[in-house]
Amino acid sequence: MIDPWSSAIVNYEKLIEEFGIKPFHDLIGDLEDPHILMRRGIIFGHRDYGRIVKAIREKDDFAVVTGMMPSGKMHIGHKMIVDQLIWYQEHGAEIYIPIADMESYSARGIDFPEAKQIAIDEYITNYIALGLDPDKNLHIYLQSENKTVEDLAYKLAKRVNMNEMKAIYGFNGSTNIAHLYTPMIQVADILHPQLEELGGPKPTVVPVGPDQDPHIRLTRDVAERFGSQFHFITPSSTYHRFITGLTGGKMSSSKPKTAIFLSDPPEVAEKKLKSAKTGGRESLEEQREMGGIPEDCVVYEMLLYHLLQSDAELKEVYQQCKNGSIMCGECKARAAELMKDFFKDLEKKREKARDKAESILN
Repeated sequence: MIDPWSSAIVNYEKLIEEFGIKPFHDLIGDLEDPHILMRRGIIFGHRDYGRIVKAIREKDDFAVVTGMMPSGKMHIGHKMIVDQLIWYQEHGAEIYIPIADMESYSARGIDFPEAKQIAIDEYITNYIALGLDPDKNLHIYLQSENKTVEDLAYKLAKRVNMNEMKAIYGFNGSTNIAHLYTPMIQVADILHPQLEELGGPKPTVVPVGPDQDPHIRLTRDVAERFGSQFHFITPSSTYHRFITGLTGGKMSSSKPKTAIFLSDPPEVAEKKLKSAKTGGRESLEEQREMGGIPEDCVVYEMLLYHLLQSDAELKEVYQQCKNGSIMCGECKARAAELMKDFFKDLEKKREKARDKAESILN
């Protein structure tokens, strides 16, 4: 059972074995300019991504859907989605970003006005500041205010029963009905770009963390059930690895000590990274002799995911760590400086993005 609302770490290999997700590296050669997260193996799996490769190559219409649940601060791990959206936007995709205020109400108890403000202050502002163009094929909406999605969810729910919801999500007798229904809203979020009024059936991809796969599986099943009525193309999906929290385990907005938030001042982000868990040995002597373990190092992961764009530089850092020619303190100082510079730039862009973010939902 994978729970989309927990903070549990997912076993990636087991996910591929048990749920039929395909390894992404098999498709890398089919893309002319794969995203950096694809090249580095951070995007590790997919379902039917060949359809998207074909659409990109032939310059056909396709859509990307990724939701945001406004329940807390946006942290640097969430940046992975935005980086992918920017790449898709550059490749001509229509991008749909539902703000899951209905889900945050049912699963987290956050009321609708608060959810809207969190979406503006934390998510939309950061999406724009990170480089997503709000004026280029971008559709952002509140679930609670999208009548098209609401109507479609109601129609699609007719072909989904309680036993199926229990099997996919583990819902039980104590699950509130609002929470029970929100997955159907997400199904409608993913499928509605294929409605006739939005251009008709088209390949659609949903880039997610593996914890969201239950929603993907349900959506794909529902799309096939309504094939003769709506002619949906079964949606594709990609899966990215989670970034490790500063203390180990998964980075989570609900656990502040694990996260670097995108609203943190540059000095705070720098300080947090300097305190992060590393893959170093117990002593300098042991590290020089045996080398470090970059695979277990949060600092290296920050370089891998966000801070070093050059694959050659990243490889050099990895080799220096493995052969013991660089110590954790030196590596950490360099990464923290890069983090501070990134946050200084982001802070300025956030200020510029704020008014635009406000206008999108008002």
